[in-house]
Amino acid sequence: MFVAPGVRWVTRPARKVARAEWSEFGFLGSRSVARQRRGVRVLPLHRAVRMMAPSQNSGNVRKVAEDMLYVSEPNPMYFGNPSNENMSSNPRWTNANWLKSRFHFSFAEYMSRSNSNFGVLRVMNDDLVQPARGFGSHPHRNMEICTFVVDGELTHQDSMGTAETLGPNSIQFMTAGTGVVHAERNMSPEEPLRFIQMWIVPRRSGLEPNYGSMRGDKCNWAPNTWQHLVSDVERKDAATPVQINQDANVFVAQVESGCSVPLRIEDDRQAYFLQVRGSVAIQNTASAASAVLKQHEAAELEGALDLSVVAQGEDGALCLVVEMSRDGSSRF
Repeated sequence: MFVAPGVRWVTRPARKVARAEWSEFGFLGSRSVARQRRGVRVLPLHRAVRMMAPSQNSGNVRKVAEDMLYVSEPNPMYFGNPSNENMSSNPRWTNANWLKSRFHFSFAEYMSRSNSNFGVLRVMNDDLVQPARGFGSHPHRNMEICTFVVDGELTHQDSMGTAETLGPNSIQFMTAGTGVVHAERNMSPEEPLRFIQMWIVPRRSGLEPNYGSMRGDKCNWAPNTWQHLVSDVERKDAATPVQINQDANVFVAQVESGCSVPLRIEDDRQAYFLQVRGSVAIQNTASAASAVLKQHEAAELEGALDLSVVAQGEDGALCLVVEMSRDGSSRF
């Protein structure tokens, strides 16, 4: 760990909780179930957010190392799946359990009052689903849910009549609003599915349910450039394929080996940076500070910051950023 002007790197292990129970909002810690059935959030934001004093520097970068993430591998019967297959007899499986999910925030059986959200970002789950497995029908309400497909194909069905299958680089959104039931499955008998699911708290509850998506095979992304995929529906100066009911943005960049992309976080803004694939060096252009993020790792970014994101290794890197208004929240 080191401290340099304008950048602060901090790590701290996460806390695990064993007891859990299924509810309409997911597999939740048992102490939160009664509270969750009465509302949307496992932990109310006004209680879960730990405020930080404004930085004296230009901004802060706080690294979230991979060992800080909670890894969940639930029993397949909880989601209507058959028993796991034997990896030795089925080489198409890349993990012993049907699901391996990395939770960035308090979710399901992982409960942490100090790590329940980052601003309006309530959930970020990095899910790996094995062939012919998935999440059976389950309800949501009063949440903006965005899903980015990394590998494989995600098949979505919901109570609004939507049914579609999305491949890599696709993004979908669902305004759960007054209530919606949906299922997410990997229908492929051969290929695993990996996707990033983000839950963003809407600016108001009781919205009309809605769904939309952008197919990854319909876009032609330029490398080494941030692609603006999600923006605020009330923002008139952004033409993005997905718009949600909150002041938040999602950007994705495919960075070629040895190349870089600039990243600016304004003074009144913050962002959660996820290293989806490969590794990068995040460099502060105002100082000599830098650090490497490898696959699955993340960073809390608090403006004002001017950064350079440099891809490491021969295969380049895939990065995802959720940007929002700054409120001082942090797990640290």
